[in-house]
Amino acid sequence: MITDAKKWAAFEEEAIRADKPDFRRNMRLVEAMYREAAALGAFPPADLLEGIDVDIRIARVVNGVPPHS
Repeated sequence: MITDAKKWAAFEEEAIRADKPDFRRNMRLVEAMYREAAALGAFPPADLLEGIDVDIRIARVVNGVPPHS
């Protein structure tokens, strides 16, 4: 549990400052994950709309949209 909010905020600020995003590194990671998923046959899915109903239900809950709007 966090007992000193100011100390925690200072820690977060320092962590953010210390770890600058590296676009090229991140793109290499995304491309490597894509190639691995494709090699395993997990991507792209055979049926692109498979599971879309679940995604829509989750989006409605997260965004607070009534189910029959």
